[in-house]
Amino acid sequence: MQFEAKIVWERNSQEFLDQRYDRAHEWQFDGGLRVPASSSPLSVPLPMSNPANVDPEEALVAAVSSCHMLFFLSLTAKNGFSVDHYSDHALGQLGKNAEHKMALTIITLRPDVIFSGTMRPDTQQLAALHHAAHEQCYIANSLKTDVRVEAIAP
Repeated sequence: MQFEAKIVWERNSQEFLDQRYDRAHEWQFDGGLRVPASSSPLSVPLPMSNPANVDPEEALVAAVSSCHMLFFLSLTAKNGFSVDHYSDHALGQLGKNAEHKMALTIITLRPDVIFSGTMRPDTQQLAALHHAAHEQCYIANSLKTDVRVEAIAP
């Protein structure tokens, strides 16, 4: 399997060597989706960053959260639990890693799941489903970052 994204940035007429160029760019995906992206204003100050655009750090946090959710939904369906709603307020923390380099050192997922039907997981089953989803998530398995799951109890 192979996954791809195309990243496009243009200098246009802006200065470049003074490091004050616009960091806004575009992510293009195979299905035709185009996502406006930029450096984070937390990393590169305004006006060189665009706070309305997605930044790589946010995207990584979202990718981990999305991957976890997709495996969780599959596992709950396989186990006979019906999910009506899933939301996650995921948070990534930037800090120095073991090599003293800046990195997203912790990504915390806070999934909040609403179940319906007669079969609903108990607290232990819910924890086991989240653990299994985390273990299967390709994105989490690709990172050195500590990815934590703090599920919100139903």
